[in-house]
Amino acid sequence: MPDAIFAHPRLAAVYDAFDGDRGDLTAYLGIAGELGADRVLDVGCGTGCLAILLADGGRTVVGVDPAGASLEVARAKDRTGRITWVHGDATAVPAAGADLAVMTGNVAQVFLSDDGWARTLQGIRAALRPGGHLVFETRRPGYRAWEEWAADTAPVTLDVPGAGSVERRLEVTGVSLPLVSFRCTYRFLVDGAVLTSDSTLRFRDRDEVETSLVACGYRVLDVREAPDRPGREFVFIAQREAR
Repeated sequence: MPDAIFAHPRLAAVYDAFDGDRGDLTAYLGIAGELGADRVLDVGCGTGCLAILLADGGRTVVGVDPAGASLEVARAKDRTGRITWVHGDATAVPAAGADLAVMTGNVAQVFLSDDGWARTLQGIRAALRPGGHLVFETRRPGYRAWEEWAADTAPVTLDVPGAGSVERRLEVTGVSLPLVSFRCTYRFLVDGAVLTSDSTLRFRDRDEVETSLVACGYRVLDVREAPDRPGREFVFIAQREAR
């Protein structure tokens, strides 16, 4: 079940405003060019920020996400209907021979169980052509990002088109590694409505991720830094094995 921040219509509508500048997506566009990818699958596409940029570059794009409210936001951006939007998870995508699959943001960390993560990797593998690539990022456990989150408790208020002034508060609610839980509380000043979204992420170390990729039929080609967040993220570039 998707978190409310993605699945509730009022929260999905303000998500982009609070997510801020998506400078992280530039690296994914660069990698897509580096790999010569023409057909791209965006897993956990959310509100479609990367999918739109990929389509703007002339690529054929499929975006998949289990949160219907986020997909509605994404569809509204796709005014010419260039992108295929799929409501579901990676196992719902037909075998389409994609050149590249991507997972941006913390998508790779929302799979809390080993079985759920393996099913996702296998579903993506089935959607890739032999030799196709999977690229995704995940936070380095050693950076301990949750400590920054816990220390930064000041509310953030933004004026969001169509929603008015909205206040967000972030609270870390539990740390039991490898799992970290947090709550976002949104207050819509236009009518006083308060909505909360609880999330849990799993922090996997590099060896664990590499082992899981190999077990699911991938070859790890490279592990890079996120250019805009040095020392904080692993960026994995893996290739589907032919078998």
